[in-house]
Amino acid sequence: MENYFEFPEIPTEELPKVDNAADLKKLPMEDLPKLAENIRRTLISSLAKTGGHLGPNLGVVELSIALHRIFNTPDDKFVFDVSHQGYVHKMLTGRWDEIHTIRQYEGLNGFLLRSESEHDCYGAGHAGTAVSAALGMASARDVLGKKDHVVAVAGDAAFTCGPTFEALNNIAATTKKFILVLNDNEWSIDRNVGAIAKYFHALQTSSTYSHIHDKAAEFVELVAGKTGRDLVHKVERGAKNLLFPNVLFEKFGMHYYGPIDGHDLDLLVKTFDFLKDQEEPVVLHIITEKGRGYEPAKANPMKFHGLGPYKTETGETPASGSPTFSQLYGEYLGKFAKEDEMIVAVTAAMPNGTGLTGFQAQVPERYYDVGIAEEHAALFACGQAVQGLKPFLTIYSTFFQRAYDMAVHDIGIQNLPVRLCMDRAGLSGDDGPTHHGLFDIGYMRHIPNWVFMQPKDEDEFVDMLWTMANYDEGPIAVRYPRGAGTGATIKETPQLLEIGKAEVLEDGTDIALFGLGHLFEMAEATKTELEKMGFSVALINPRWIKPLDGACIEKFGRQCKVVMSFEDHVLHNGFGAAIIEHLNDAGIQTPVERIGWPDQFVEHGKVDILREKHGISVKHAIAKALKHLPAPKEEAIAS
Repeated sequence: MENYFEFPEIPTEELPKVDNAADLKKLPMEDLPKLAENIRRTLISSLAKTGGHLGPNLGVVELSIALHRIFNTPDDKFVFDVSHQGYVHKMLTGRWDEIHTIRQYEGLNGFLLRSESEHDCYGAGHAGTAVSAALGMASARDVLGKKDHVVAVAGDAAFTCGPTFEALNNIAATTKKFILVLNDNEWSIDRNVGAIAKYFHALQTSSTYSHIHDKAAEFVELVAGKTGRDLVHKVERGAKNLLFPNVLFEKFGMHYYGPIDGHDLDLLVKTFDFLKDQEEPVVLHIITEKGRGYEPAKANPMKFHGLGPYKTETGETPASGSPTFSQLYGEYLGKFAKEDEMIVAVTAAMPNGTGLTGFQAQVPERYYDVGIAEEHAALFACGQAVQGLKPFLTIYSTFFQRAYDMAVHDIGIQNLPVRLCMDRAGLSGDDGPTHHGLFDIGYMRHIPNWVFMQPKDEDEFVDMLWTMANYDEGPIAVRYPRGAGTGATIKETPQLLEIGKAEVLEDGTDIALFGLGHLFEMAEATKTELEKMGFSVALINPRWIKPLDGACIEKFGRQCKVVMSFEDHVLHNGFGAAIIEHLNDAGIQTPVERIGWPDQFVEHGKVDILREKHGISVKHAIAKALKHLPAPKEEAIAS
């Protein structure tokens, strides 16, 4: 077997392991690199079975060790931006033996959760939150007269987020003790883009590495016990750990140190020991390597940012079956763009996750990645629409929540023909509550001018994309799930769909089943079981969330004993709620039963487990239906 570890082969049982941060502090300094190796081995072997954010965590092993070596959680606070790189922190705070449960039902969450451990002071799953939240904690500490330390850890990609800059603007005016660690690895999920990314890269490659600034020399001598001249020689040998002032952060009133090698444990420990005593806000810029210690993750940072199970020996993942909705999106939108030069595509740092790499490969000149900046992405698309382009704004359902104001104020009120494509709509399974796309119907369906839809399969999805490409009357949106669909064959020529017209697949007089999107299959299976009991069942693919097919809803509301909706969305203000409202306004009192998610933040776990737990299944649908239907005939029950 080829060895993909970059460290000497030492039997794992001979490597140090800690049960908590107190044990870490007792280890001799010379044992810390061995601890780092054990952490990496454990992550690589555990995540091979569960999947998870391998690359980011391999990159912060030394940083996490150094933080826990110097500071004391839970009194001191570590706020990790996004927190997908918090696995090592979990291992060092009593959860090493549970890391094999990461992202599994009832196991450790893939992000930090305040409810999971007292050492997780702030939960997150989206970028750009850490600096603001940490500053709030620091201000509270000052008000309360406490002496604890607050450390915000943010990747370079987080500096493309508006909230990060908004927080930087307030740090110096708010507190005198604040540590911001800029973890610079040139990646978010995909490679970072824009002026900020170029700026940080320029810092890494600056000619300043070739000489030493007086202030930096004094600092290094203090924290590393070396003379400035010694460090110059080390730098000239290629070690990028020179510390020098930086204009950007100095203008924000923060003292800048860096860039330094984020994998040099000795230097990191001594640096944090120095910084914790500073009476001014400081930034420590560290350079790390995503995927460090595992060659497949280093070679393919995008893939190993977050992935499912893989082969430890090679990094290979199981071959995928049918193409995902994301892959189809990039492929077909690219095809449409080749025929229509007005089509452009916009994403907020998610080209691979949204499938737009497929679009970029076909029409790179009309592809735009604006970084992790959903609000800007939405406004950017508005500007394109005003000029007559056809922007396809491509953002995960859970991330578009950040651009809600733009959906109302800029897109809705101006009735701009922005095409919004919301990937990961519905349950996102292992990622948990920060990533479930369970709220978009509720936050979109009441905004005037918007058209909103969801396909039952891949073929209808392509029809909807084609319909969007040819719709110029105002904003239009589509939601679709993570992963593959039913495997439906996609016809050669897409069809324009009639706005607001549902697809009735079968008529019936006892119960009408409205199966929205990828839960249409569940409605179809429910129909089969109810028909076995002798009931007359209507099956409808609603397609349209807004405008509803009011005539269709009223027809079945009048002719059936009960109406039932299926949706991969919370029931509050969802598609079923829209049916109830419409029937009520039409004066139709037919009962409506709804299958969907409860009014809570759903935990992480496999989709089938969570659906069964929360009553989203054929069995539960039948039980709800039978409350309103006559008892099945005995011969139907027997059959």
